[in-house]
Amino acid sequence: MGAGIEHEAKFAELNFAKPKTGRFTGASAEVVDLTRLPPTPCPCGIARRAFADRDEFPGTVHLTQITKDARQHYHREHTEVYVVLSCQPNACIELDGVATAVKPQTAVLIPPGVRHRACGEMTVMIVCTPNFDPADEFFD
Repeated sequence: MGAGIEHEAKFAELNFAKPKTGRFTGASAEVVDLTRLPPTPCPCGIARRAFADRDEFPGTVHLTQITKDARQHYHREHTEVYVVLSCQPNACIELDGVATAVKPQTAVLIPPGVRHRACGEMTVMIVCTPNFDPADEFFD
């Protein structure tokens, strides 16, 4: 059997029943295909956001397609971590006016108050804490 077919066969055998309840919290695990979440326009491009409804997780996870024309913005409450999944060779992140080159597998911590924007097209995973709230996006 070819490697791809063997992988597909093993994948098909998996049990996709609802995960068991968490041992300590009473919460259940959740698997989300981020690409199937509804796209939401944002200052950076298009975001697909997960886990806002999970009380035991104090944040949200976003799969974000950043466009070339991302708008500079900041948050008063949110801390964000950008993890670059893919990007153009000349991509960078601008933090308080200072541009820094990024490449796949770069992580950027952005505390509240830091004005930021991504420069160049890229796909990033963003972990935002607390839960993302569009009312906490500010523009100069």
